[in-house]
Amino acid sequence: MPPVVHNMPSMKGNTVTDPTADSQRTASLRGGHATDSAGRPNADRAAELRAALVETLRADGKITSPAVEASFRAVARERFLSADVALDVAYGVDSSVVTKRDEHGAALSSVSAAYIQGRMLEQAELQPGMTVLEVGSGGLNAAYIAEIVGEEGHVVSVDIDPEVTDRAARLLDDTGYGGRVAVTAVDASHGVPDEGPFDAIIVTVGAWDIAPSWLNDLVDYGVLVLPLIMNGVTRTIGFRRDGHHLVSTSTEVAGFVPMQGAGQHAERVFLLPDPNGNNVKLRFDSDVPSGLDNLDGVLATERTDVWSGATIKHQTSFADLHLWFAWFLPGFCLLAVDDGTELAAERGSWFPFGVVRGSAFAYLAVRPALDGAGVEFGARAYGRDGEMAAAAMVEQIQSWDRDGRRAEPSFAYWPTGTDHSRIPAGAAVMNKTHGAVTICWPETG
Repeated sequence: MPPVVHNMPSMKGNTVTDPTADSQRTASLRGGHATDSAGRPNADRAAELRAALVETLRADGKITSPAVEASFRAVARERFLSADVALDVAYGVDSSVVTKRDEHGAALSSVSAAYIQGRMLEQAELQPGMTVLEVGSGGLNAAYIAEIVGEEGHVVSVDIDPEVTDRAARLLDDTGYGGRVAVTAVDASHGVPDEGPFDAIIVTVGAWDIAPSWLNDLVDYGVLVLPLIMNGVTRTIGFRRDGHHLVSTSTEVAGFVPMQGAGQHAERVFLLPDPNGNNVKLRFDSDVPSGLDNLDGVLATERTDVWSGATIKHQTSFADLHLWFAWFLPGFCLLAVDDGTELAAERGSWFPFGVVRGSAFAYLAVRPALDGAGVEFGARAYGRDGEMAAAAMVEQIQSWDRDGRRAEPSFAYWPTGTDHSRIPAGAAVMNKTHGAVTICWPETG
């Protein structure tokens, strides 16, 4: 199967490394901070990897400006990670490193993957002398921002967790950025006392909504960059302030550690046990369909398959199909499965995006197509109404194939109290606590 970008709401970037899981490996084997496997000082090896990372990010289009490139060349990423993190992980393009977990093992804080850090800095359109707010501290990203805005700029980095801000402040002091970044423990959803207004705000945690304080503290035509969760699917969107609302200027696919505090949004999880007591979990972000009790025992029923005729070549992302489902497929949900379930045994032939209809649920599946060069999309379903559930998903696959896959959507955010009559007639609307998000897919003809 081709590699595909998945929505990952519990982590930053695509590949997460937990240093504690590898603590028994030696630094020499993993390229820790003493010497590399060839015995060279790791400062030399880190410099080589730093230069290679920059070249890769430039080639991939994640870094496009001289200012962001210079910041990545100037800041030593490894100085912001623990000593048992390998240099090749520290300088991996899509490696994210968990720095704190809760008692259940869920990630609470992490250092973002390099590709999304570079991309978000470009999305923010930073310039020397700017005042910038970072929501979600780690130290590394704040150092990059400080490099870009320069000595005349001002960087404020906040996090709700004092343990996280203490660590970030210590690392910034140790690397010479302490005097250029103000680190504060505060719930940014309520604003940052005695700071602002901001030319740019960069949010590095998954946000279900846009806090009114962020818009209020953003200068006219300032930029807000944040990973916005829309019915369980995240897009990192660059928004520019246009009067009292926000319009998108750029988007990127990435998943982030979810926000805590006032901006936290809990999903609803419905368990479907199989005959052996293992579970398929249906995860709902917002609207939970009624009658979920009708799904009891559904995994013991015969499966229904429906295929769409829509195909895609290997090595091609179809992340916008996930987004299309989130916006246009009522009853949409994310899936997670226990080992031992039938779905777990078939990993690689399906993806964790589902829908509930009546007494059935369906999920996105693929089968070989294009003479082995690609796959066809379809839906597999369990339950008495399996044909209906699978058909609902396939209908949206075909709609995306016809109207969505060849164009990039645009977004806007309309706070409560703004004139919603200005929302374009063709826009779809998703209501949030403090306003509404809209999406427009351009006509493709």
